[in-house]
Amino acid sequence: MYVVIGATGHTGSVVAEKLLAKGEKVRVVGRDARRLEGLKQKGAEAFVADVTDGSAMARAFSGAEAAYVMVPPNISSPNVRSYQEHVNDVLARALQNNGVRHAVVLSSVGADKPDRTGPVLGLHTLEQLLEAIAGLNVLFLRAGYFMENILPQVSVIQSLGHMAGPIRSDLGLPMIATRDIGVFAAEALSRRDFQGKQRRELLGARDVTYAQVAKVVGAAIEKPDLSYRQVPAAQLKPALTQMGMSPNMADLLLEMSDALNSGHMRALEPRSQQNTTATTIETFVGEVFVPAYRAKAARA
Repeated sequence: MYVVIGATGHTGSVVAEKLLAKGEKVRVVGRDARRLEGLKQKGAEAFVADVTDGSAMARAFSGAEAAYVMVPPNISSPNVRSYQEHVNDVLARALQNNGVRHAVVLSSVGADKPDRTGPVLGLHTLEQLLEAIAGLNVLFLRAGYFMENILPQVSVIQSLGHMAGPIRSDLGLPMIATRDIGVFAAEALSRRDFQGKQRRELLGARDVTYAQVAKVVGAAIEKPDLSYRQVPAAQLKPALTQMGMSPNMADLLLEMSDALNSGHMRALEPRSQQNTTATTIETFVGEVFVPAYRAKAARA
């Protein structure tokens, strides 16, 4: 049996659906029973629980041969690192005490670094914890910059007329659609051919700068002159907190941006067929960004 943490999220939902489509027995874990209902109707066993609940996670992993593991984001937490460390400990104990043999873990480019990577530091410590579990075969997926991170630009464009953020406009980022991570993770879990502790970077279809993203978005929404502007952290933090982030989360996000801008946080593997995934930024913008943009415009 497979356990999928964060089964209603961007990556976990894809993992669960792909495994269910193969006829596998899947236990999907999430906080909201209503959001799990669709997967339940496809044959999954729904397990309603919060990842911070140690006793619940111990039950969630009972009888599991393999699992998809991730730390669900908590952007409103007043102490994000404390939240991450608690969830890391809960998940590690649940895997170890239930004798789970295989786990695919959502990590990130930059998880090799022990400092100055913002929220990615929590994934560095998660990797260390799981590395220490004897008998657990783990594949850490160090994914690139999520394409979904550009979705807040919908509101920025509609309020300012241009794109804006903390990342350098000329910085090439390995942008990846989260659905591609889910597809890769599901295949790896289905095969379970990884042994020991392994790491694999997933780098999207190609590296893309925010200046290039602005051109793609502009063409798609019929604003050919759309531009992207880098904004100082001091100006961005109030906007981030207005979006629902805690001040602590905003600080960590800006720290991560600094790490990307400086090159402290970057992909370690050369791009290859093995770490390149299918969805291009053009496809993502057309299929995900544009509908979100038009839906918000229609509500305005």
